[in-house]
Amino acid sequence: MAALARQLQGLWTACKKKEREKEGEEEEEDEEEDEEEGRGALDGPRSLLTAPRRAQRPHGGAEASCGLRFGASAAQGWRARMEDAHCTWLSLPGLPLGWALFAVFDGHGGARAARFGARHLPDHVLEELGPEPSEPEGVREALRRAFLSADKRLRSLWPRVETGGSTAVALLVSPRFLYLAHCGDSRAVLSRAGAVAFSTEDHRPLRPRERERIHAAGGTIRRRRVEGSLAVSRALGDFAYKEAPGRPPELQLVSAEPEVAALARQAEDEFMLLASDGVWDTMSAAALAGLVASRLRLGLAPELLCAQLLDTCLCKGSLDNMTCILVCFPGAPRPSEEAIRRELALEAALGRRIAELCADAQELPSLNTVFRTLASEDIPDLPPGGGLDCKAAVIAEAYSQICQVSEECREKGQNGAGKSTPTHLGSALDMET
Repeated sequence: MAALARQLQGLWTACKKKEREKEGEEEEEDEEEDEEEGRGALDGPRSLLTAPRRAQRPHGGAEASCGLRFGASAAQGWRARMEDAHCTWLSLPGLPLGWALFAVFDGHGGARAARFGARHLPDHVLEELGPEPSEPEGVREALRRAFLSADKRLRSLWPRVETGGSTAVALLVSPRFLYLAHCGDSRAVLSRAGAVAFSTEDHRPLRPRERERIHAAGGTIRRRRVEGSLAVSRALGDFAYKEAPGRPPELQLVSAEPEVAALARQAEDEFMLLASDGVWDTMSAAALAGLVASRLRLGLAPELLCAQLLDTCLCKGSLDNMTCILVCFPGAPRPSEEAIRRELALEAALGRRIAELCADAQELPSLNTVFRTLASEDIPDLPPGGGLDCKAAVIAEAYSQICQVSEECREKGQNGAGKSTPTHLGSALDMET
């Protein structure tokens, strides 16, 4: 039954993929086609699989003494290759309890840079921090140096003929501050007192500071991309864009210098979500924060919440690799009996409505038809941000049960009167409901 539900959910996801591809084709009709390298070179149907790879390995941990919990998960999705990577450190060697590091890397043109970042950036951070970090400015500068030194080391190991790079977003937690360092379009959002208190801003070529640096280094911006090819203006790797003579690493066309924010911790801090752009493609920061908060009130473990979030993004039509890390602070939303009761009532109502749609039809409707019908209806208490897509697994499971009942009725009808009748399905659905 569970396998059938997953298969049916996959069919719905495939329909959403086709819709996204059609939208992309319409957007590109007015653009000139050229060959691209680096980020964006693999965009489009040619780099997509015929079915998404949904497998995930969610994992998590907790440090009870400082009230820190985290969960993480990743999914390859529709992409032909998995180019994301991440790392999670609940404690940092040589630093007091309460220091932690989490980072997400989104590779383009291959996974080499992303995997390097996940393995080696923490070492560079620890080296630059030293045993007694000076907060906050000393730590901000240490993070800046760590990204640049990691990029320098990566360059020394990089095959000359190979292209590619990786965006990055890192969260460094101390007992007093939250430090966010990012380059590119992997993002982070902080939820505080039930609202988005901070979110990172993508490094795109058309941002004024980025555009000024690119032009000063002798580069151009075409079709909103560096040299008409790279969609981000800061990244690890991408060394073909770091060859401007006489200019330091932070002033090249593409720079690995991170933008670093230091946020003083508050009792109202709830959680921080870090994710690659495959997640942000489908939901805004506010929508994601609302969805995460609602799932925490159901008592969902952070790692399972991350897995559900990626499933939701896949159902919403994300065509990219996806990775997310959820870091929960002591002020995170706690399980609520009322929230749990409402969620159970929602799932029961969805099951009944699906049974009604199937019982009223002359022939069993497709899952896609059922989903579209539900989407057109006003259903109360759907998860904020995630909406009906967040309940795709529940809908697919209920539908698969009805399919099984329908098949059993059909077999009984054939064995008895030689044909099945609609009343058999209707009565069976009533019993199932």
